[in-house]
Amino acid sequence: MKKFDYVVVGSGCSGAMAAQTLVESGENVTMIDVGVINENDNNLPYGKNFLDIRNNDRLQYKYFIGGRGEGINWGEISKGAQITPPRRYMTSKISEYIPFTSNTFSPLESLGYGGLGISWGLQCWEYSNADLTKVGMNPKETRLAYDIIGKRIGISATSDDAAKYTIGELKNFQPSANADKNHTYILEKFEKKKKTFLKQGLHVGRTPLALITRKTGGRKAYRYLDTDFYSDNDESAWRPWITINNLRKKDNFTYIGAHLVVRFEEIGDEVIIHTIDIRSNESKSFKCDHLVLASGALGTARIAIRSQKNGNNKVPLLSNPHSYIPCVQPKMFGKGYEKKKLGFGQLSYFIDPKGDDSEISVASSYSYQSLMLFRIIAQIPFNFADGRIVSRYLTPGLIVMIAQHPDYQSPNKYLRLIKDTSSITGDRLEAHYQLSSEDEAEWDKRERKYASILRKLRTYPIRRIKTEHGSAIHYAGTLPFSETPKKLHLHPSGRIHYTKHVYVADSSGFRFLPAKGLTFTLMANAHIVANNLKRGNF
Repeated sequence: MKKFDYVVVGSGCSGAMAAQTLVESGENVTMIDVGVINENDNNLPYGKNFLDIRNNDRLQYKYFIGGRGEGINWGEISKGAQITPPRRYMTSKISEYIPFTSNTFSPLESLGYGGLGISWGLQCWEYSNADLTKVGMNPKETRLAYDIIGKRIGISATSDDAAKYTIGELKNFQPSANADKNHTYILEKFEKKKKTFLKQGLHVGRTPLALITRKTGGRKAYRYLDTDFYSDNDESAWRPWITINNLRKKDNFTYIGAHLVVRFEEIGDEVIIHTIDIRSNESKSFKCDHLVLASGALGTARIAIRSQKNGNNKVPLLSNPHSYIPCVQPKMFGKGYEKKKLGFGQLSYFIDPKGDDSEISVASSYSYQSLMLFRIIAQIPFNFADGRIVSRYLTPGLIVMIAQHPDYQSPNKYLRLIKDTSSITGDRLEAHYQLSSEDEAEWDKRERKYASILRKLRTYPIRRIKTEHGSAIHYAGTLPFSETPKKLHLHPSGRIHYTKHVYVADSSGFRFLPAKGLTFTLMANAHIVANNLKRGNF
């Protein structure tokens, strides 16, 4: 059995950053991953604009609805609503290799090459010092890590009225991409009444994105093709696979795909990694000196629970509650479609009456064009025939706001690994997630306030859509940080208590989940954990 120095499990955002930190420090790193790739012929033609494809491409059905209509999802907006046919491969093999069951929680997981980062919305918010402390991370250390990650992935942002809540103290960033007409009008209305809004604790500004607006290395500047939910041809949007592809060119990095890590065991100073080769479903083992788990909060929980001896099979769970608020801006009704358009989140909204950026909710808004009418038509209060006609007229003024809320540990939010003889791994993950009535009332109050503010900005909500718990695709807290040694908990350095050489580099350690998207922070945490490992800080 070959022995490796450092093994990183998982090719998502945290795995990519942990591996890069170790590789750049000169360590020999091996990544073990399932790494499903897109083998279908549904990639968009290079350099084509969304409207050009819609008007001229006879094969557009493959990109937009799928060859078998698999991209069409009727009913309420649910998890992965933004996952289009060219990216649907990211959920391949999920039910077979990492089965999940719950009546109260509906997550999205990925075994794809790049993990959930394949379709990440790119939002890069910094947590406040107060929130970082509640999470269990050192604010000063994290600020330094934010800057390092920002330089690696490339961030576009604006120093505006919301900068305190978005980019915080981030030093290096490129200019934001140009806002479309919808969001330009909203910003103009905000500026006219800014003093009034600021007195009410409302801050509105551009959303920071892992998107470059200036050519950087081999990545091209963003070109406003409005194909952001379908293609990454220019690599202007950062994805984990971009970093991993670059690492694979280096002599001290090895990638092993098609292997699902099931569990680990420590024997002396060595870690044995037990996997399933998904090409044959045969069990295979690897040996290493140091193991870094970065399989996401749910995937890492599976591995950790299986690997303990005579321990509990139940761990806590955090996930951001969120709602969709489709809106219309009458000023844009009947206007023509914009050929050059930003498809990612454009504005962020923060209500912070206390002004301390702690435990607040956050909202972000997107214009609705390239995701096609079939995803939104069911939310408009007309029958299908009339709704199709009305929607085409309304589409230029359609905006979707997503409101997200913080989450706290609770006995009513947990994961359990239960036996399942029909599963290849012999088990499946089960979840229970229930908000307290107090939290539900508070989140409802905040969403109503957001809806009220939108009306003051002359952007009118059609309805509020309460989503399934877990559909925000933000998961954390399954192996919480703890200074005191406890089973299925992490030392603040990222090491799993009662192990000597096993670390966790994803969001599993978070003790609290702020409302702001967690991806930028989990990447900063991955860098910190990898640094702790190479420096012996454990």
